Amino acid sequence: MKAIKVNGLFIGKAKEIGVGLVSATDKQPINHRLWLWPQGLGSDEQGDIRFHGGPERVLHHYPAEHYAHWKRVLPQIDWKAPDFGENLSTYGLLENRVCIGDVFRWGDALLQVSQPRSPCYRLSHRSGIAEMPQWAQESGRFGWYYRVLKAGFVSPENGLQLVQRNYPGLTVAQAIRSFYQAPLERAGLQQLVSCHDLSVRWRDTAARRLATGRIEDWSARLYGQAPEGLRA
Repeated sequence: MKAIKVNGLFIGKAKEIGVGLVSATDKQPINHRLWLWPQGLGSDEQGDIRFHGGPERVLHHYPAEHYAHWKRVLPQIDWKAPDFGENLSTYGLLENRVCIGDVFRWGDALLQVSQPRSPCYRLSHRSGIAEMPQWAQESGRFGWYYRVLKAGFVSPENGLQLVQRNYPGLTVAQAIRSFYQAPLERAGLQQLVSCHDLSVRWRDTAARRLATGRIEDWSARLYGQAPEGLRA
């Protein structure tokens, strides 16, 4: 795979966007190099560490190609990066071309794909549409998270170069299908559990489904607290 050009690099500060609701999805473009820590990119912050941030979810990568889909579905919104709260925007990498555990060199740093992103209720506040997290989940257009294997300086001028592929049979798209679109299919869940490069949270959830035959409640992630000022 040839080096992938970084189309946009974004970071943001957590701020209050409603009563008792803090978000860092309003990220701003960065045109200079930053230090990428195992805990995060420069001064980038997270609004809700239940669904974002931590060592398994340091960077969110969202394919820029997906915005063409959202412009067709919701033309009333001027969609553009980073409307999904992403840190990295590129053309040329999609969920069906990236595998869990893939290691990329970016500048001086090494990144590893840890899990797909799970759409959460902050997309509702960003878009003004209450159903947006559910629609994003159904679309399979999630993007993915990275953990940092090696810290270092990175910049938008540095391309992403795939240097190692550990699980060629488990793309991000397949992980999304097994977790959300066929959430009780045993073969898919077993594949998730056996992938040691998948985040502990996702593997534990898959193992729990195998043991109980039940799906966890997604309502807090998708809808959070009752949003105000959203379009029906």
